[in-house]
Amino acid sequence: MGEISIKTEIPGPIARALLERKEKNVPAGPFNTVKTFAAKGEGALLTDVDGNTFIDFAGAIGTLNAGHCPPNVVKALQAQIHAYLHPCFHVMMYEPYIELAETLNRLVPGSHAKKTFFLSSGAEAVENAVKIARKFTGRKGIISFERGFHGRTYMAMSLTSKVRPYKYGFGPFAPETYKWPYPDYYRSGGLDPAELDEALLSSFETFFLNEVSPDDVAAVIMEPVQGEGGFIIPSKGFVQGVKKLCEQHGILFIADEIQTGFGRTGKMFAVEHFEVVPDIMTMSKSIAAGLPLSAVTGRAEIMDSAGIGEIGGTYGGSPLGCVAAIEVIQMIQNDGLLEQALKIGEAFQACFDVLSSRFGQIGQIRSLGAMCAIEFVQDKTGKRPNQPIVQEILRNAHQRGLVIMSAGLYGNVVRLLVPLVISDSQLDEGLGVLEDVIIQCCQNQQ
Repeated sequence: MGEISIKTEIPGPIARALLERKEKNVPAGPFNTVKTFAAKGEGALLTDVDGNTFIDFAGAIGTLNAGHCPPNVVKALQAQIHAYLHPCFHVMMYEPYIELAETLNRLVPGSHAKKTFFLSSGAEAVENAVKIARKFTGRKGIISFERGFHGRTYMAMSLTSKVRPYKYGFGPFAPETYKWPYPDYYRSGGLDPAELDEALLSSFETFFLNEVSPDDVAAVIMEPVQGEGGFIIPSKGFVQGVKKLCEQHGILFIADEIQTGFGRTGKMFAVEHFEVVPDIMTMSKSIAAGLPLSAVTGRAEIMDSAGIGEIGGTYGGSPLGCVAAIEVIQMIQNDGLLEQALKIGEAFQACFDVLSSRFGQIGQIRSLGAMCAIEFVQDKTGKRPNQPIVQEILRNAHQRGLVIMSAGLYGNVVRLLVPLVISDSQLDEGLGVLEDVIIQCCQNQQ
């Protein structure tokens, strides 16, 4: 017997009643992947209100590297609740904020002095990183990358690339924002990775002649691995080349580690794979096991450029989020979760590399640690995106008790963000369900 237990259709009767209430009371805008409602979460398992138990391969869009309700986190939260909930750091300070800042200052790459402050969401972290970069450099321009995602607030949305559903109809957007292309070696038109890197890096120098002077650019913000963009992984040479350009022109390099951080890729932060030290790093998602918390860490002299009262927020760095984050980081370090991320990626590759050779709809299998993706195409030669099969795979997987999500510019990528605490048997069971569903859907299209 496995862990998955499906007792009703999805959604079940209780979930259907809740869906009716949701439709009457909640706007249409917030999307929902699985059409049911959670009742209990533990580790890599989710049980809904109708008693159906799922294996969770989505991890709240990468928020739950430490899993649902980690016992040590729950215990720390219970103790904190009995002490104080929220005196607000801007009114009366509290030690967990300082302890977590000290911890991140040690963990974020670089031997230089660093400083950290806290907010509530990833988008807030991006907004404040931009504010600080502009304040420190005295420049206005911010460069992000095609297919990048940085959030839904106005500056973050301006830096985000995908039009639908994130930007359509919401303009005008923040000025002085620009986009650079980000390498997609699968769709490089026959160029090998080194050739594509060289072409893109050369084009960036031309960009400074055509679009904006480097003297007017405050920062380049980059996801070390693109998340919503489809888990596109650049080469070390490309990331280092971008950093070198930044250094040549006095531009700050911001690493957006909101989805890639806290062990997801087999290192604490994905940028470590590329041996690049960022000037500023933004973090959120898995930092606090699902509690709203984000962080901005940067070189001390950069972070101190904002004066008193110029950065912050009423709920930024809540005590509950801080104590949860301290426990999560200890879990990652003490429970071997970095090694577990690599094992998850290896199991994923072993399962689907074989399957890729059987079906023309499977375009590419890619992963960096436990950041895993399968890109689906109409055929391997033309590589035209195959979004309908992804939607069919998601529907069938959800009915079978596996929570998965899509990603990519064309919506043709199945992405996996498995909690790193998943057991071997749960991982095998989930991969087996996904394999069966993909085989069935590919055969249906033949």
